[in-house]
Amino acid sequence: MKRALIVIDVQESFRRRSNWAEVSDPDVVGKVNQLVDMSRDAGDLVVWVLHSEPGSGDVFDPALGHVRLIDGLKPLDDEPVLTKTAHNAFTTTNLQQTLTTRGVRELLISGIRTEQCCETTTRVGSDLGFDMTFVTDATATMPLPHWRTGKVLGVEEIIERTEYVLAGRFARISDVATLTGS
Repeated sequence: MKRALIVIDVQESFRRRSNWAEVSDPDVVGKVNQLVDMSRDAGDLVVWVLHSEPGSGDVFDPALGHVRLIDGLKPLDDEPVLTKTAHNAFTTTNLQQTLTTRGVRELLISGIRTEQCCETTTRVGSDLGFDMTFVTDATATMPLPHWRTGKVLGVEEIIERTEYVLAGRFARISDVATLTGS
């Protein structure tokens, strides 16, 4: 096994937020499932990652029951399901050990939010020596207001910016159709 698909934060928590109506791709689950099927068929590892903020009282607080995969996503019994409390999938989990002990050297990145947890995981994975592929259309995001001015960066701008900063530095950029041949 040399490759793994990392599915980051495709969880009910995001669907409980008011900005879910503005998500870049309401069918992100369908695209992720295409990658999951491709990965399983190839004998690649699929790793599921959930974001949790215990005690926060918001949608990422596991006590509220939303820290679970969105309906339509189903890990197999032998597929790791990790829970993180940082923006990247490595720092607060045993992801690196899980991948290294299985001989995985290449990662496909998918999930929610394009510019946050997915991009950050890609950067850290690259720094750790993994060969990274960022599957842009298998990620999703929402508009992002500037912290000071309030100007809103739209989803297309966020996605484009993420591809700009990752391509050729931290990852190859790809899409589901290219990877699956469909």
